[in-house]
Amino acid sequence: MTGRERVINCIKHLETDRIPHYIELGSEELEKMHQFTGISNYQDTLDNDIDMAGIDSGYTEVTDKPGYFMDDFGVCWNRNGVDKDIGVIDSCILCRPEDLKSYSFPEIKEEQVREKLRQLSENGRNTFKAASISFSMFERAWTLCGMENLLVFMIEEPDFVHELLGKICDYNCRLIQIALAYDIDGICLGDDWGQQKGMIMGPEKWREFIRPQMKKMYHQIKSADKYVIQHSCGDIEAVFEDLIEIGLDVYQTFQPEIYNMADVKEKIGSRLTFWGGISTQTLLPFAAPQEVKEVIVRTAGIMKGKGGYILAPTHAVPGDVPAENIEVMAEIFRNQEKYFL
Repeated sequence: MTGRERVINCIKHLETDRIPHYIELGSEELEKMHQFTGISNYQDTLDNDIDMAGIDSGYTEVTDKPGYFMDDFGVCWNRNGVDKDIGVIDSCILCRPEDLKSYSFPEIKEEQVREKLRQLSENGRNTFKAASISFSMFERAWTLCGMENLLVFMIEEPDFVHELLGKICDYNCRLIQIALAYDIDGICLGDDWGQQKGMIMGPEKWREFIRPQMKKMYHQIKSADKYVIQHSCGDIEAVFEDLIEIGLDVYQTFQPEIYNMADVKEKIGSRLTFWGGISTQTLLPFAAPQEVKEVIVRTAGIMKGKGGYILAPTHAVPGDVPAENIEVMAEIFRNQEKYFL
């Protein structure tokens, strides 16, 4: 069974020869593994069943501010802190609703997008191939407005928020249209809605502002017979039924600190595929390798029944994870028959 067949069967809740898996290492962790193993292309040794390519905003280093990067939307990111891969926004652009009148969305760098899609679709690996759009709705809005501003605007300036999110949706739909012309299997939309407990904007505001725009994008993807993957960190259990209703196939990332995995699997595991389960928050950075092994085996036992589960860390692995824990995780993922099949 190829990686592509394995993932598609998993999403359809059919039997697979093993659980499909995916590991992505952040830049610091990747360098750590290079130093630990001597393998410069360590990411390629992980035998992932999924290949992903980001097709959204690029970043340009700010020449006179070391560690600062400007994205295509004009947002400046400071990467001098703990997070070297994304960073934190330096200042807001749409600080007032009237600022939207003079703001222009960026032109899509179509040839760059098409080149990424060509490389993804023609890489020669028999994997499930997904194009990825990060900051796909709420996150794109708050990076432009500032988080607190956007949440206040949802209450005090709802027309502005609807207009802004509609423009973001239109931009993403153009990206999706380009992506659907290529030989890919699905599209992953990244957009963090959750906190450690509950949703940032609450389920009611999510349904008012976010759901209508996600529904448009999901419909565009599903109409082309492609799979929809939604990334959101945090607790979004309150809207799982909404997501299923508008067409979601795969939810990433499934955090064990937040969800009772057995309960969620029993309730909706036949209607949604879960991606994640191996914690980058509390397990991988702090546990000994033997505990990592035990938790992976236990998690797989809970989640693997009747498909619907992609074995993975809950996020791109940050740089605080010991190399030994990456090695034991990769060993189990690649050789599942020795551990839990």
